[in-house]
Amino acid sequence: MENEVLEHATRLFAERGFNGTSLQDIAEAMGLKRPALYYYFKSKDELLDRLIVEATSGPAHDLNKIAALSDMDVAARLHAMARHIVIWVTSNRDRFLLLVKSESDLSPASAKKFNEGRRAALDAVRSIIEEGIEAGQFRPVDAKIAAFGVWGICNWAAWWYHPKGETPLDTVADQLAEMAVAGLQRADRRESAVVSPRNLVAALRDQLDQLDKALSRDDTF
Repeated sequence: MENEVLEHATRLFAERGFNGTSLQDIAEAMGLKRPALYYYFKSKDELLDRLIVEATSGPAHDLNKIAALSDMDVAARLHAMARHIVIWVTSNRDRFLLLVKSESDLSPASAKKFNEGRRAALDAVRSIIEEGIEAGQFRPVDAKIAAFGVWGICNWAAWWYHPKGETPLDTVADQLAEMAVAGLQRADRRESAVVSPRNLVAALRDQLDQLDKALSRDDTF
């Protein structure tokens, strides 16, 4: 039931804004009386705090785990991080838009939690960019500005991506991640840019198809 409360609150906050939504609205959307919500959340602010913590601490934790992978080079890790951001913001669109639309309505305590979570996620991307610059894989740019740029490329998908559209989410995530990496790589490194497993499989299948056709035409085999 608690998760159901969070999901309904997320949708209503995203649609109407935090100030435009009451606990009564959430209760009615669930077919409940308002006192029933008090068992789970004592106030609307407490409910929003929970949503903020989940929506900001989760991505930051995941990005730091990717950044710590020792079996991937820095470009591959940035690609994986950017891809993760795209998939998260599109798969959790209501929660992401809730944060954007409700930022100005947050209480000081909620705003502090929101900024801490956002800063942690941004720092994870900035740190991997700094590592790439030091390793000579990325151009010597301002890592903080570059991190904002990567986030901007990835976050914007929440506004325009539609799950019922023609392009699968994996393809969208791969392309945006490749763009984010290519924008930072040095010119002499771009030829060895990250290639997604999906693209590698597609290329391999194409080569096998061509080989099969060649063999079928060759009477010596």
